[in-house]
Amino acid sequence: MRLLKLVPDNTNIDFVRLRYIAFAVTTLLTIGAIALLFTRGLNMGVDFEGGLMIEEHFVTPPPQDKLRSTIDSLGVGDATLQPFGDPKVVSIRLPQAPGTDEGRTNAVVKKVETALAQTFPGATFAKYDTVSGKVSGELIHRGIIAVLIAILAIGLFAVFRFELQFGISTVVAILHDVLMTMGFFALFHQFEFDLNIVAAVLTVIGYSINDKIVIDDRIRENMRRYRKMDMREIVNLSVNETLPRTVMTSLTVILALGSLLLFGGFVLKGFTSAMILGVIVGTYSSIYVSSSLLITLGLRAEPPQPKKQIAEKAERILPQSDR
Repeated sequence: MRLLKLVPDNTNIDFVRLRYIAFAVTTLLTIGAIALLFTRGLNMGVDFEGGLMIEEHFVTPPPQDKLRSTIDSLGVGDATLQPFGDPKVVSIRLPQAPGTDEGRTNAVVKKVETALAQTFPGATFAKYDTVSGKVSGELIHRGIIAVLIAILAIGLFAVFRFELQFGISTVVAILHDVLMTMGFFALFHQFEFDLNIVAAVLTVIGYSINDKIVIDDRIRENMRRYRKMDMREIVNLSVNETLPRTVMTSLTVILALGSLLLFGGFVLKGFTSAMILGVIVGTYSSIYVSSSLLITLGLRAEPPQPKKQIAEKAERILPQSDR
């Protein structure tokens, strides 16, 4: 039985030739992602913003004006309405009820549920989530710290495992992957940015470093094997040698995430969308950004030692009795 090969053996693609184009594209995408984060911002979920979120199911898609006027008439604060995947499912976000008493929160939820059931016959209450402002602030702080520590630890690992250039290229590539994911959520506001997305970002970082370490390890191995070879040729050779593994790993992960995206429901759409984007961007940055950046950072293969130096070293090591 013949094995399925998506990438033929012994490919000879000149990836390094396109490094300046890749660097330009990467820079533009990074600037665009940062601009989106500052201009549009993220659609923070209740986890980070605090407040009360009610999920209501309707028989038919409700008119937004009528729905808003119904909630405003209850005097529970300014409501933010957002379709929850299905147009018949609406996420209603309200400010935190005064005080921290759970009974007050339940009273607000019951008040909204009763009013919607009267105005929209057949409407049913699904669930609600509530987070205080103090807790949401702590979650934001801890989420940022978790991502920064992960990036820093991975960069230090690459420095000690390989060389300084590998650590710098790894940190740059991972920052690029994280910013692309954040920019995606700033562009598509229908996805809420909550703790699930922070988990997705950390998972993307883990996937990206796994792919990068494999390529970097092959580059270092070839640097020792082909000491006279130009660094550009070493990078191309290493990326081509690991290309079948990179493509197969990324494709199988995307297939699994695609199934989760299609059949996992709207609750998991944000997480799986972030993961799929992260796998694609991480694969691109491993091939075109991280590896090619090593050349720009001045990494060179170790030159072979002259025969005279090798003979002198052997003479110093040789025991006196054996001379």
